[in-house]
Amino acid sequence: MGTVAVIGEETRVRGFGLAGAVVCAADTPAAVRAAWAELPGNVRLVILTRAAAAAVPDRGDRLVAVMP
Repeated sequence: MGTVAVIGEETRVRGFGLAGAVVCAADTPAAVRAAWAELPGNVRLVILTRAAAAAVPDRGDRLVAVMP
């Protein structure tokens, strides 16, 4: 079973930790790319804010959902 990670602005992602997701607060494109690169190998779903999605154009084989 895989893990869920959430990347984006802190105010939009912090609550996901209560549901057991790996939360990566990242407020700049560089921080988003660094958080993406450091995701654990067992992460199967990554939820991104719109700003974070714009910073990670190549998402590889992970399932990605972008917040509205």
